[in-house]
Amino acid sequence: MELRHLRHFVALAEERSFTTAAQREHIVQSGLSTSIRALEKDVGALLFVRGTRPIRLTAEGEALVPSARRTLEAAAAARQTVQEVHGVLAGRLRIGALQSTGHTLPFASWLAEFSLAHPRVEIVVRFQAASEMLGRVIDGSLDIALAALIEDDPPGVDVVPLLAEPLMVACPAGHPLTRLPAARLDQLLDERFVEAPPEWSIRAVIDEAFASAGLQRQVAIEVNEWSMALDLIAAGAGIALVPQGLDFALHPRSTDTIQLVPLAGVQLERRVDLLLPSGHAATPAARRFAELVRSKVSSAASEPLAARPKG
Repeated sequence: MELRHLRHFVALAEERSFTTAAQREHIVQSGLSTSIRALEKDVGALLFVRGTRPIRLTAEGEALVPSARRTLEAAAAARQTVQEVHGVLAGRLRIGALQSTGHTLPFASWLAEFSLAHPRVEIVVRFQAASEMLGRVIDGSLDIALAALIEDDPPGVDVVPLLAEPLMVACPAGHPLTRLPAARLDQLLDERFVEAPPEWSIRAVIDEAFASAGLQRQVAIEVNEWSMALDLIAAGAGIALVPQGLDFALHPRSTDTIQLVPLAGVQLERRVDLLLPSGHAATPAARRFAELVRSKVSSAASEPLAARPKG
């Protein structure tokens, strides 16, 4: 079984198109087809259902995907281990991140520092829902992620807590709720909510809080982008529970038109954690990036409060 056959298989499994997968692997379609047939001969089973659009994996193909990814990653890690002897970090670093990571953590600064220190590492960042990122770190389609962890102690994953920030009620300026020192959940029931999608971790936290209190709210608008949510709140379309650290300065139209009100009677938090595969399953680049993030978070925690930048 050849590594290039496994690489071609993973490309086709992810792209679900011979044309796109061939372009990704920089080979002609006939070469990709030959490679897939050779792999099928090696494993003794058909891996794809031919004649479907998009291409579908057989049950055997679905079963092979995780192992194929791990094999390719182990080979890449072996090459990187040799290169590290010469002090060179290279390869690819696939990072998943929450959309609001840059508002509450200096994510771009970390990326820039890491990239300049390791110019041979190709960095790919994808902003994704937290519920997707944990699974993708586990199955190897992401090397590392900055995500809000929903379940505690997931197996096979190292978790580095980065921050936990309270949720607050974001209201249009002048809204009656802004006259309260703090708002209880039951005082929000007559309001229209601008909400994140169900797969976002912050939505899971909010849904659970209302369900635990036996309350049901009205979700009027659902959007998967914070800037749009803030604009809708500023326009009076509804209220939302948002992370305290959300940087309103990034949305000038909302800066003077939204007010935050603390919650009373319940403590809701949005967490951000660093997730990477445990032990040697993590790529060298992922381990090095995690070391950088750990050092930055540790340094920030040791700073006097007055010296820390405001988020």
